[in-house]
Amino acid sequence: MTMAHDHKAGKTRVVKVGKFAIGGDNPVSVQSMCNTDTRDLKGTIDQIRRLEAAGCEIIRVAVPDMAAAGNLGRIRRAIDIPLVADIHFDWRLAVEAARQGVDKIRINPGNIGEKDKVREVIKACKAAGIPIRIGVNCGSLKILKKVRAPKWTAREWAKMMVREALDEARTLESEGFRDIIVSLKADDIERTVMANLLFSEKSDIPLHVGVTEAGSFLAGTVKSSLGIGLLLTQGIGDTIRVSLTEDPVMQVRAAYEILKALGLRQYGPNLISCPTCGRCQVNVEKVIKEIEERVYSDKTLLKRSTGRKIAVMGCVVNGPGEAREADFGIAGGKGRGVWIERGKQMKVVNESEWVNEVIRKIRSLK
Repeated sequence: MTMAHDHKAGKTRVVKVGKFAIGGDNPVSVQSMCNTDTRDLKGTIDQIRRLEAAGCEIIRVAVPDMAAAGNLGRIRRAIDIPLVADIHFDWRLAVEAARQGVDKIRINPGNIGEKDKVREVIKACKAAGIPIRIGVNCGSLKILKKVRAPKWTAREWAKMMVREALDEARTLESEGFRDIIVSLKADDIERTVMANLLFSEKSDIPLHVGVTEAGSFLAGTVKSSLGIGLLLTQGIGDTIRVSLTEDPVMQVRAAYEILKALGLRQYGPNLISCPTCGRCQVNVEKVIKEIEERVYSDKTLLKRSTGRKIAVMGCVVNGPGEAREADFGIAGGKGRGVWIERGKQMKVVNESEWVNEVIRKIRSLK
């Protein structure tokens, strides 16, 4: 199933970000952003390496001042994925970031300055051969400096966001610069989706999609899944970032789960488990969490389990039937369960060995 691409009306242009191509027929890539202080060189590099191991494909760091900008080159040389410099307010930080060798610059048209300053950024990015992301956020639109507390409808907000993105894109393109990616984000689904839909009707620039400041892990994942999912199912979105008040590794995990649910990417197993009920006499929650922790922290297990359906079911009512649809899994009883492979009941396994049995099976896969 490739639900989103079945609906894709028109292709976006292709823009290179380091070793990744964004747009066109390329897979939807997964991004995240460090929550470390970029001036903390070791802490930032360590976090990026954790994110790489979790499957992050493009990483962004905040660049609040020249001290942070001065670390970008060393960070880039220490990691294996493209590095994006997140710039607000000071165009000179963007110029320095380009000189340092980052793979993309993100600017916010709402605060980067006048067009002559933007042209300096364009010149630096042209010289470095790197793209620019125009990151439009609902809360920092240029027009908000003139209009206080506007009572706009969601559609009016979306139109304003699109107008600012297109205006900035025209500035870049008037200088012969076409390596552009755009993001249009609000902290709610309606404005985010509407802005991206409107923009996609007007431009072939690739879209970086996400709901900004989505919130805590549960609330933010639900909001992001709906917002990003609504766009992807319509073929809109070339790269995604899930914004959560959470360890960035979990942002990456959540992004992949969205893509997996839509059939757009495969990353790790499809773990199915029952919600449990009064019939359950085994600790399914504990088992499934332990399996996830072990698989997603081990590159070999992650690779070998990718695309596999693994079932952990709590009782014999629905368990054997659900597990039959999986590559392998367990249907629980009292303190133990039936091990099932492709619908065949193979043996009985004590509950204390469930996790190890699943891990052993994954290790044996080619």
